[in-house]
Amino acid sequence: MASPKLTPLGIAVLELLHEKPMHPYEMATLMRERYVDTRVNVKAGSLYHTVERLLRSGFIEVVDTQRDGRRPERTVYGMTQTGLDEFNQRGRELLGDVATEFPAYLTGLAVIDELGREASVKELETRLMRLRAAVASDRAVLQRLAENKVPEIYWLDWRYQCDHRQFELEWTERLAEDLRTGRIPFQEHQPPKLTLITEEDDDERKTS
Repeated sequence: MASPKLTPLGIAVLELLHEKPMHPYEMATLMRERYVDTRVNVKAGSLYHTVERLLRSGFIEVVDTQRDGRRPERTVYGMTQTGLDEFNQRGRELLGDVATEFPAYLTGLAVIDELGREASVKELETRLMRLRAAVASDRAVLQRLAENKVPEIYWLDWRYQCDHRQFELEWTERLAEDLRTGRIPFQEHQPPKLTLITEEDDDERKTS
């Protein structure tokens, strides 16, 4: 039976275990410190579930148990050779493949004409306000990473997200202005005129 594909959270766990064996609580702490939660949905329950699944798949193994005072025992996990092989294979796929994604924003853009100018511009202005706040936060984080002299190769994912958010901000600013000024006119719910091509029309085109 084939092993299940590594999820983004599974990749993040094995990424940490490249450094050293660790227990899930330490994994969660490091993920927060390194902003992993900006690219992976990290929740306590999902993290422990992922660790259990990696263990069942043979990608990680128990290497130690630790107890600190009266606190419950903490199980320390390490990556197996099978896990390393799967990590490398999945990492190459994620880096090289161009996956089809379906951002929710695209669906919002598709219904702008139906919403009308007033509602559309209002919602875009709300989006712009949030994007500007996010971009400002991105810059603060990037500055902190640079000041701490964290090697850039460790935060390429973060830099990509920041650049993508900056692009979305600039693009959305242009769109909002084009809608406000009428450069992109609304069609007032009039569907585009489409001509149905009949079999006779198609035969006529072929013979002409």
